[in-house]
Amino acid sequence: MQVTFKILRQSPTSSQNFQEYTLEVEKGNTILDCLNKIKWEVDGSLSFRKNCRNTICGSCAIKINGVSALACKENVGQYVIEETSTQREITLSPLGNLPLIKDLVVDMQNFWQHLETITPYVQTGEQPEREFRQTELERAKLNQTSNCISCGACYSECNAKIVNPEFVGPHALAKAQRLLTDSRDVATTERLSEYNEGLSGVWGCTRCYQCNTVCPMEVEPMEQIGRIKQQILEQSDLEETRAMRHRRVLVDLVQEGGWIDERKFGLLVVGNNFKDIQGLASLFPLGIRMLLHGKFPFSFHPSQGAQEVASLIDSVRAALQAEK
Repeated sequence: MQVTFKILRQSPTSSQNFQEYTLEVEKGNTILDCLNKIKWEVDGSLSFRKNCRNTICGSCAIKINGVSALACKENVGQYVIEETSTQREITLSPLGNLPLIKDLVVDMQNFWQHLETITPYVQTGEQPEREFRQTELERAKLNQTSNCISCGACYSECNAKIVNPEFVGPHALAKAQRLLTDSRDVATTERLSEYNEGLSGVWGCTRCYQCNTVCPMEVEPMEQIGRIKQQILEQSDLEETRAMRHRRVLVDLVQEGGWIDERKFGLLVVGNNFKDIQGLASLFPLGIRMLLHGKFPFSFHPSQGAQEVASLIDSVRAALQAEK
């Protein structure tokens, strides 16, 4: 069947434009197969990355119809319906959140620099005389996070990166959880303190779920970020931040009433239960605007099924404890 590939052609010195290439392809052809065919038979000036062609190296990550994916993993048949001529079109563009080099090639420097900030290697605290052995169970805990191939798909789709360039990204924090889980690493306290800093660490995540959706290796970066947050909240020796308070208060209020009592939320999080005078003062302008517009909640009514919600939260907490 014939499929038209609309590829975003661009370079730092030229404007963006979509160039169309129509090929005779099979449903089972990968997107990378099609890119190779364009490069070898139609237009040798097209630039894109590739290496293993077998979902191992992560080099060929691009956006396919607006969603980040591996070109070597995705097939033409996943994007077109052979019987419907109007749907025989696939759009290809470079990864997001990264500077452009040319066409489908982006500069990965920021990606690697953010990975480096989480100290991405095991710290043993001593010079080993022999290898550090692990039990099968200890090693099994690393399987999911070790599957990351650093393709950049999660980084490309991360909404937090768009608004907060300092956020290290889901790829780095998934790696961070792998290190926190590693029985050979002795820097847990230091790591949790580092990942708790401002909005560059775990609290910068907006929980949009995009990283989980596009990860080709099912690493589930957002779930790993959630596990780090839970470990931070359980560390009694860490100084409590507003972000930590936000998480604790939100869960406690939902458990108490099924949904959030907005009157308490601001006072407990921003005002730190009347301990943060500056924080309390910052709430007054908002409170006044809410009063003037008739939006200030003078009462609170628990939601239906509040007891069921509380029971679910207790079950989740018990499951998290059982994981340890």
